[in-house]
Amino acid sequence: MKTVDKPWGHEVWFAHNEKYVGKVLTINKGHRLSLQYHKVKHETVYVLRGRLKLHLDGRRRVLGAGQAAVIPTKAVHRFEAPYGRVTLLEVSTPEVWDVVRLSDDYGRKK
Repeated sequence: MKTVDKPWGHEVWFAHNEKYVGKVLTINKGHRLSLQYHKVKHETVYVLRGRLKLHLDGRRRVLGAGQAAVIPTKAVHRFEAPYGRVTLLEVSTPEVWDVVRLSDDYGRKK
């Protein structure tokens, strides 16, 4: 296991092998991840705590604890925590390097 600090919160990687990756993401209140997509990576997220604002291919919805969403390959998406801290479980294919940032609040490269 490892913890990766992010400008929006942090990730705890609990699984990482050649077939899948498992992470717990904590997004601090008022923060959001990059508007991004993945050329290869496929993700599924499950909200453990809080209310997540999910931007997915131009549509927005709010997910609460116990709700999940699939983030298909090439889908433009963003996770946001406007209502309070959010904790997510994320399981994905192993291509952790596959991030194309379209917009980022923290000045990270595209």
